[in-house]
Amino acid sequence: MTNDGSSQGEINRKTKEPGVPERIRTVLGEHLFRTRRSTAITFVGVAIILATLFAPNGYFTGHRSVILKGETTVVKPELHLPGDEALQSATLAGRVVTKGGMPISGAMITAINSEETRRITAYSYPDGTYTLPVTFVGDLSIRVRTPYFEDVEHSVTASNGETLEVDFTATELSTPEDLSESLTASAHAATIYWSKPSDRATFISQCNFCHQIGNSLTRQPRNKEDWKEVVDRMEGYLVFVTNDEKASITDRLYETFTGEPVRAIQTFDVSAALPRARIEEWVAGDGLSFIHDADVGHDGRLYGADEGHDIIWELDRKTGQVDEVKLPSVDLPVGGKFSGLALPIGVFTGNHGPHSMAEGDDGRLWITNSLSSRLMAYTPETHTFETFNVGADSMYLHTIRKDLQGRLWFTVAASNQVGRFDPATNRLDLLDLPSNTIGAWLADAFLPTMNKVGALFPRKNLPITLSHHRWAGLGRAVLNMPYGIDVNPRDGSIWYVKLNAHRIGRIDPETFEIREFDTPKVGPRRPRFSPDGTLWIPGFDAGVLLSFDPQTEEFRSFPLPTLAPGEYETPYALNVHPETGLVWITSNMSDRIFSFDPETEEFVSYPLPTRVSFLRDIVFTEDGKICSSNSNLPSYAIEGGLGGFVCLDPGSGGGATGSRH
Repeated sequence: MTNDGSSQGEINRKTKEPGVPERIRTVLGEHLFRTRRSTAITFVGVAIILATLFAPNGYFTGHRSVILKGETTVVKPELHLPGDEALQSATLAGRVVTKGGMPISGAMITAINSEETRRITAYSYPDGTYTLPVTFVGDLSIRVRTPYFEDVEHSVTASNGETLEVDFTATELSTPEDLSESLTASAHAATIYWSKPSDRATFISQCNFCHQIGNSLTRQPRNKEDWKEVVDRMEGYLVFVTNDEKASITDRLYETFTGEPVRAIQTFDVSAALPRARIEEWVAGDGLSFIHDADVGHDGRLYGADEGHDIIWELDRKTGQVDEVKLPSVDLPVGGKFSGLALPIGVFTGNHGPHSMAEGDDGRLWITNSLSSRLMAYTPETHTFETFNVGADSMYLHTIRKDLQGRLWFTVAASNQVGRFDPATNRLDLLDLPSNTIGAWLADAFLPTMNKVGALFPRKNLPITLSHHRWAGLGRAVLNMPYGIDVNPRDGSIWYVKLNAHRIGRIDPETFEIREFDTPKVGPRRPRFSPDGTLWIPGFDAGVLLSFDPQTEEFRSFPLPTLAPGEYETPYALNVHPETGLVWITSNMSDRIFSFDPETEEFVSYPLPTRVSFLRDIVFTEDGKICSSNSNLPSYAIEGGLGGFVCLDPGSGGGATGSRH
């Protein structure tokens, strides 16, 4: 809300009017109006005329309501990775010590199957002992990993029901190069020197969107022209930076990542909860797969949406079998409605771009397709898709959640909208959200048209080149970018966040009245409600966990623990366990996942055994697992070269059974 409590902070979006002249002056600045008054007036006038001629249904009311017709397609799944014919298990046990015989606490002991498609990890106790139950047998590789020590690997052959004793003696890393290679991406990124704090803020916000900065791939030395080409390519995936910011980012990356070893001291918190926990990983796809979100179905399987290849990966967690289900084709070019952008070549080979999933009351998985603006319902039992074209000016369908009445709500990130779809009637309500500024209003109004023009020049980035975010100096503020969305369990209201505008909003699910609130400038990403009605928000740009009380309208901020001073975290998503109340939150710069206890206000850090772990949406299974997808872009940067699924079992006291999609 505004400081004076005026309705500017409680906007009910009824039209797409650009606002009063005083507001325009606030955004573009007095200098722009003095020097370019006539140009700006002409530009806005032409914009209004074009909008009138080409506006879709609902454009001027801010609310499009239509009954969508579904198209049904049955597909045949393909076996990607075979599972175990019979369920078998074994147990590994032993001790991890230094060369001097000192026990190592919190070491990660990982069992890897012979095909290198499955991994199970346990943590050692303070006395160095560990117990690792495994659900696959045969020839196994057992690896120990702990900070500042070399990895130790043993090969064993395990039979069903067998208990094997495997001890490890770890040797300290000795060379600067080896020590540097063992550090997380956060340590390498922390060495970038920023003379302007605003450039650092832009860099964190825009350059860590889909991958770590500072891992073994992204810190490779390049000349300045190559770095400029990298930044150019990233702009093709809706990264919005000004010309000055672009030059600064290019210079900083060139100056920092020279190949010289980094000297840093990282301190890892070894919680008493670690030895009770287990982590299980399954690979899926190929080195260019982009498995964005994972969800758990009523059948207990995990489903992964491969945004790059238009595939749903189905995982049977018990047997390890992975099936490949290709989405029905659509009459759009590669890249879909974004074919004019230089999307990551090789990664985006499809035209749908499945992004987020939510299971409906009837057991179907509802999928938002970012690139094609299609909403899909997938029935796993029959491998049937029902496809609905959201159409109109919708651009980049994003996060989807189910409300208390079984209706699906989803954000539309690039066109500043929220949609509601009722599966019982096939009715779509598409709501325009407040633009807040004239610069963002122009983007809302014209990005769909710009993308259509850009499609005539595939992968040339024409919409970015012509965008006013550069010449008006708006940068990432040119798009509000509604991102995550969730349902308040107390009153059924719908809440969304705007990543670039640093706002959250409430929608009345029946009247569609919209009210927005300014957040601290943290880059709110994918929020979730706790059962008591508290909204928990990951602050991506600032590395914080936010809570918001809808009753008092107050925020609280909890900084995520970093491994060393100067490092930063980029929390992408979180979820709140419906029974324990623990907040589980991703931490994508340091290969960790956190739990946060709202009662004690304490974090517990769980190191992940695979380097370059970039987790997305978090879901809970009926058997007490906390699951996500490892979705660094590209997947070949992940240790082992493949992404897939990750589940953490916190063990006794770390979580309870229950599920929430």
